[in-house]
Amino acid sequence: MGLVLAESHSNATVTSDPHTSDPLQVATGVYVAIHGHFYQPPRENPYLDTIERQPSAYPFHDWNERIYHECYRPNAFARILNDQGEVLIILNNFEYLSFNIGPTLMSWLERYDVEVYQRILEADRLSCQRLNGHGNAIAQVYNHIILPLANERDKITQVRWGVEDFRSRFGRDPEGIWLAETAVDYATLQVLINEGIRFVVLAPSQAQRCRPLATAERPAQWIEVGGSQIDPTQPYRCFMPHGDRDRDYIDIFFYDGPISRDMGFNDVLNSSQHLAGRIGQAVRGDHRPSQLIAVATDGETFGHHKAGSESDRLCLCR
Repeated sequence: MGLVLAESHSNATVTSDPHTSDPLQVATGVYVAIHGHFYQPPRENPYLDTIERQPSAYPFHDWNERIYHECYRPNAFARILNDQGEVLIILNNFEYLSFNIGPTLMSWLERYDVEVYQRILEADRLSCQRLNGHGNAIAQVYNHIILPLANERDKITQVRWGVEDFRSRFGRDPEGIWLAETAVDYATLQVLINEGIRFVVLAPSQAQRCRPLATAERPAQWIEVGGSQIDPTQPYRCFMPHGDRDRDYIDIFFYDGPISRDMGFNDVLNSSQHLAGRIGQAVRGDHRPSQLIAVATDGETFGHHKAGSESDRLCLCR
């Protein structure tokens, strides 16, 4: 939901300062970012404040418990195997995976298995150390509400609650936020900007037009990119209509649609070789100095929807 007009970072004026720390100017090579959106709705009986038995989740008590055993705990203790099926190392996938976890799911994990809950928090801390303060975790709107359908007050409430829940758990302010179903409109983006959110992840089909970063001295022509034609290998900046260009903007990462669909519905996650090969097909051979291969899928894909894909399948993200 929602069409946005965005300006490409890659065509910004390049600084001549050789000591610049701007990653947009100094980054070279191919970067891969895999984002997992982890979420479960609240399943508790409101009168009992507990989840009743759900026969469809057999042999487990309920669906939270079943997905926990198939996905959340296996990803916190992922086994990397050799060709003989022997465990070489146990990794915390959350340390190497861009992710968001819905507040209702985090609350359940904290009660159900504090060890896994703490592994997730630790993963973000370690990723912050490795990535110059930029952790793997991003926030999520609190109740998975479709924000463009909400009034302004509810938009603000959902974002503030999601940010505060994130801050109370991870001990830092979130830089990005996951929008339910990636649904977006300008009113939603304005709320995110006002609440200090710096970036969002959207689907390539949500872009209508883009152009190189423009200035008063250097205007640029809009390019039509509807129908998922936008180049997802670079970040974009969306400026609010009639807003202050120095303040009213948010950065957008459009995920690679074909690879993301293949991860969820084809055999790409059957092996790490399949995944690496599929990502390699997206690398542009046009001699650009840097490019980003960003994909996004339900976090439950790794282990629940695709059994076993939490083990050696994600080791290339290290």
